[in-house]
Amino acid sequence: MANLVYKRVSTDEQSTARQNLVLDEAGIEDPVVFEEDGGTSSRLHPLQRPKFRALLDYARPGDTVHISEMFRLVRGTGHILDVLDVLHRDQGALRIHDGAFSAMDLTARHPRTGELLSTVKFMVQTLAAAGELQRDLQRELTYDGLRAAEAKGSKGGRRPAVPADKTAAVRTAYLEGRSIAALARDHEVSRGAVRTAVADLLPDHTATTEDAPTPELPVTLDMPGKIADFLRTAELEPTERAVLDQGVVVRRGQGYTLRVTAVPAVHHRLLTLCQPLDGSQGAPAVPAQRKARREYENRVTTLVPSGP
Repeated sequence: MANLVYKRVSTDEQSTARQNLVLDEAGIEDPVVFEEDGGTSSRLHPLQRPKFRALLDYARPGDTVHISEMFRLVRGTGHILDVLDVLHRDQGALRIHDGAFSAMDLTARHPRTGELLSTVKFMVQTLAAAGELQRDLQRELTYDGLRAAEAKGSKGGRRPAVPADKTAAVRTAYLEGRSIAALARDHEVSRGAVRTAVADLLPDHTATTEDAPTPELPVTLDMPGKIADFLRTAELEPTERAVLDQGVVVRRGQGYTLRVTAVPAVHHRLLTLCQPLDGSQGAPAVPAQRKARREYENRVTTLVPSGP
């Protein structure tokens, strides 16, 4: 029986140092490590991540998957239940070594039905929902903080290496023939910082045309679960399939909505694909599905129409 260790970080700047510490303290014997490439998004479903797929292909009945914290593997309730179903099918176990899930046997099943124990399922859903709420609150607080800073005249982002009060002097000196290397030494900054300050004065600078099209920016919309279920069975383009797979499940009573982030053009295409739910193409209309489609249509039509 093998011990399979899974690691992941969300950005290239992050490291697995904390995960290594937690897993080393766990004393896992002869670990077989599967580590995703840096920057593998948590929005991507675990079953579609390259290294986790490789881990599942490698796994044999009786093996245990080890992770430091739950969010290294899954983002929301739907993801963890999907992973547990696969591990149960393959007779594997899951061990989480830190956080709220560390004291639970997440693979516990009913001895007669073989289904995930209702108490385990309830705890998984509750803790995962609490984690999603915490992330949402953090994003809201960050947004509010940025807005407050902007109101006071502070701008976000990395500060320029060449101070604003010296930029004009740097540009004048460059026009007078001073080299970039010399200016970098004079002002104790990098050459890249000087190039940024004089970017439009460089010989290879190409001005942008005013009539260049503005690229579409992604927009986040809540898609009713009935729409998401229908679209998953439809023939989708890779981009459309990807935005569905990366959507965030938000539980609402007995149902759910899928928080989908995509450019307006993709939202409009997805809306067109679920047209049959209206019963307008010969298919029988189900009232609940028709209502869900119209609800989604109301959200999509608020976007600026894209394309010709």
